[in-house]
Amino acid sequence: MISLPEQAPLSSSKRDVVVVGGGVVGAACAYYLRQAGRQVTIVDRGRFGGGCSHGNCGYVCPSHVLPLAAPGALWSTLKTMASRNSPLKVRFRFDPAVWRWFWRFAKRCNRRDMLATGHALHALLQSSRQLYDELLRETLADVEWRAHGLLFVFQTVPAMNHYADVDRLLRDEFDLAAARYDGESLLKLEPSLRPGIAGAWHYKTDGHLRPDKLMSAWRRTLESSGVEIVEDCELLDMSVEGKHVRSLTTSLGKIEADQVVIATGAWTPQLNRLLRQPIPIQPGKGYSLTLPQTEHAPRLPMIFEEHRVAITPLAGAYRIGSTMEFAGYDATLNPSRLQLLRDGAARYLRDPISDTAMESWWGWRPMTPDGLPYIGRAPALANTFLAAGHGMLGVSLAPATGRLLAEVVTGRTPHVDPLPYAIERET
Repeated sequence: MISLPEQAPLSSSKRDVVVVGGGVVGAACAYYLRQAGRQVTIVDRGRFGGGCSHGNCGYVCPSHVLPLAAPGALWSTLKTMASRNSPLKVRFRFDPAVWRWFWRFAKRCNRRDMLATGHALHALLQSSRQLYDELLRETLADVEWRAHGLLFVFQTVPAMNHYADVDRLLRDEFDLAAARYDGESLLKLEPSLRPGIAGAWHYKTDGHLRPDKLMSAWRRTLESSGVEIVEDCELLDMSVEGKHVRSLTTSLGKIEADQVVIATGAWTPQLNRLLRQPIPIQPGKGYSLTLPQTEHAPRLPMIFEEHRVAITPLAGAYRIGSTMEFAGYDATLNPSRLQLLRDGAARYLRDPISDTAMESWWGWRPMTPDGLPYIGRAPALANTFLAAGHGMLGVSLAPATGRLLAEVVTGRTPHVDPLPYAIERET
């Protein structure tokens, strides 16, 4: 492990806003709050950008409007879990919060709720996509941004044809049209794929970037605008008078603040006592491997739907990611999950998968039962706000979340309806 320099104790001056959590969502919240004229401090229990914002696949994907909770998802999940090498793994244990989460998830596996969630995600995803265009043009530099779309690749013809129903739904409900490529036409578009792949659907609305470089760009932007970033600073307690938080007790000292934003991702349930209510988020562990570039390196980001494996082209490398493991806060790197990524990618990619990884990584995704993030005021605390629960869409949803959260905090007119993301909806 790299040893980091000790952080100096916090000064006693009062802040306008303290953002707890230095991931991509916390960074975006801090940015838009600073743009609104607030003095902002970010505190993180580890390194800024060092959690789930570091090694994910970096998709900015308006195409991902449909939640995991969909018709048939529960039965398909149970069948998949019976397989030893399933991309989805649940480590069952006696934890009432886990069982409540899955019960809420099961209740939402119907078309009506799926579409309601889809429309709420669509509003945030479309907003974020537009905001990224502005940020990448004017603010965030050197992030390896590519607006080349995203391929949903299918190995078999039945699966390819079955997805046509999903594509039709996305087209009719959300105006998200994909281009269809079958057989040889797909290989011309993406030569890194093996011959014999059935086809793919290409969503040109999407883009991708390198998430660790995105977080470096956020840091440069925030610090140059006067945002203070304090690392290795764990929130321990909050001093509350009535319904107002007056100060935060951290591992580096006490911080007074007028307002507090909790953007702690999968760690948010660890703060239930401080928030005075349970937040139904479960950590969904994902993995990735960053591998050296090959002769026929992937040109486009791809998702191999039948095996739940994602591919991201990077400068001089490419990343294989995904899988979902509900194992609580298990902090081990499971080699079998990494092998699952290798095996899945090998079914599709033309070149052999390297035995040597440039980076092997895991992170906890903050999963909510309905697939929507929590954005808004904490019901039990008048000056504390939540921006957490973005699942697998943290990078995609961050700018819109940050802007919406800043609008709620400052009392400005929200640019999207905040009601679908209210904390009260599931608690």
